[in-house]
Amino acid sequence: MPAKDELAKRRHDNLVDRLESLMEAELKPGYQGYYGQLILSSSDLEEMGELKDVRRAAREAGRRLDWQPKTQLVDGRLFVYDDRKVPEEISRVAMRNAAEAVDALMRPHMNQRPSNG
Repeated sequence: MPAKDELAKRRHDNLVDRLESLMEAELKPGYQGYYGQLILSSSDLEEMGELKDVRRAAREAGRRLDWQPKTQLVDGRLFVYDDRKVPEEISRVAMRNAAEAVDALMRPHMNQRPSNG
């Protein structure tokens, strides 16, 4: 039986390493590790194993990144996110980035005028 336990531990550790890598890759450099999130599709979850094991591994991976990790299952997708309070200066940077992104999306539509025809 100990060999089976060791195999399960190695699988868990490998899953934690993989999730940590995916989570770290999603971090935006200017946010100093805050606003972390990862969304796993239903096919990702099927590939990774049992939901309870993926959630446990995701929480452990998040803690490695100094997150306060939370998980939420919505329509077959697992959302893993950092629930820490964000410092004001990081929050301002994120709000400015969001405003610039919305402005860039809206600008082409604002320049269009209805045709008189």
